[in-house]
Amino acid sequence: MSDTVGGPRRRGRPPRTESAGTRDRILAAAREEFSERGYEKTSVRGIAKAAGVDPALVHHYFGTKEQVFEAAIEVAFAPVLGAPEAIGDGPLDGVGERLTRFFFGLWENPATRTPLLAIVRSALNNETAAAVFRRLIAAQLLRRIAARLDLPDAELRAELAAAQLVGCAVLRYVIKAEPLASADPDRIIARLAPVVQGHLTGP
Repeated sequence: MSDTVGGPRRRGRPPRTESAGTRDRILAAAREEFSERGYEKTSVRGIAKAAGVDPALVHHYFGTKEQVFEAAIEVAFAPVLGAPEAIGDGPLDGVGERLTRFFFGLWENPATRTPLLAIVRSALNNETAAAVFRRLIAAQLLRRIAARLDLPDAELRAELAAAQLVGCAVLRYVIKAEPLASADPDRIIARLAPVVQGHLTGP
């Protein structure tokens, strides 16, 4: 039997040999759909069509659209999760520059910028997508950064640093506000890193 749209529906679980490939195909299609259309305009049926599977298979692997979005952005968000290591790899008085340089390195790379744009745009335009983004940020990033700091109010420090960096990214890459959008990345890092350092290790 075929699992393509328009073919007969499968009953029960797909054979184990094809499960991983089908799941990966759905995730890849979901990332493309969310990136191009945003959360609001993306549907499970549209994801299924792009992946060449029956919508029932999308529900089988992931459940609701919210759960598909969460699974898709976890993969796209994976490079960002290296931030705690960037903080820990060196003296504490240079943490602001290391984190800022790491962050902008991801945004300046087209391969990582495209999925990050999809995540941020969806989070800005839809509360469900924003809630998923907040869970991911809190559970997998900010708490790990805070643990590396080992300072009072570490979680608040990490959130303030993240707010500084994400706010700058939204203005530069999403809103494209000038002159920030056209400024040299090294110039931005030089100005922003001391502010991030202050949030993370200041009084």
